[in-house]
Amino acid sequence: MVLGFGFAAYSVVANDSVQTLGTFIASNGGRGWCVLWLGASVVLVVTLVGGWLMNGGDISYGRLDLIPLAEPFRWQHMVAPLALVVLTRFGIPVSTTFLVLSVFASSAVIGEMLVKSFLGYAVAMASAFAVWRGLGVVLDESAPVVHDRMWTGLQWVTTAVLFSTWLSHDLANIAVYLPRELSFYTLVVCAVVLVSGLGFMFYHRGGRIQRIVLEKTGTRYVRSATIIDFFYALVLLVFREVSNVPMSTTWVFVGLLAGREFAVKRQGQVFPVVAKDFSKMMVGLAVSVVIVWAAG
Repeated sequence: MVLGFGFAAYSVVANDSVQTLGTFIASNGGRGWCVLWLGASVVLVVTLVGGWLMNGGDISYGRLDLIPLAEPFRWQHMVAPLALVVLTRFGIPVSTTFLVLSVFASSAVIGEMLVKSFLGYAVAMASAFAVWRGLGVVLDESAPVVHDRMWTGLQWVTTAVLFSTWLSHDLANIAVYLPRELSFYTLVVCAVVLVSGLGFMFYHRGGRIQRIVLEKTGTRYVRSATIIDFFYALVLLVFREVSNVPMSTTWVFVGLLAGREFAVKRQGQVFPVVAKDFSKMMVGLAVSVVIVWAAG
């Protein structure tokens, strides 16, 4: 349980958190990493404690209602997050939800997770395409912004909302290794571990996963980053209210960036990038299937 929690905490911070904080890091390259870390840490602690208080000690925001606590923990429960750590080191943006939770969930719940995640990918791609096609008529995202301070402030607010919403989805990937009702002491340990992991991630400016963000058009511009984060948060909020079935936020993120790329670039330039990102998602899904099969 302890090893699984440690690996899951590292992989969720190092792999998944870049989805929500990647554009924030890219567009704030001139700021010290400690400042960015402090801001993200405040949001993390508030969200963590808020979930603990509102859900009777459950930090997963109800995402584990359909997935019981494993008793006892076995070797395959640790292998899943360990595999994710390895994949993270290679810069592959795989889904921690499938890779970690699939080992604990029943086949019926896994099926619901797949359907919800594929739907999230499709909705994110379609909505991003429509939004950025419309924005392209009235807004040149690469042009200098007149009110830079205003957009910087909006980005910090938007990133805070997005990061908190994302945590309400993905904290389940860590909490699955913990009792469903945490003591205050365990909550403090979780907060310390996650804040430390965030510090490591910010110190390395997102690590290898950050390349997924940097290679997309205009993600270093504060205005583009703010708009991306706003619509990502909106999609996650909608799907959070649809049901308490866990879903892959990674797939939503990749779908959002793919739809945006199709809207702002020629298709011949976009297909190779989108295909590469999608293939990396499928690698994570394939690894999940192999681990679940081995566990059975």
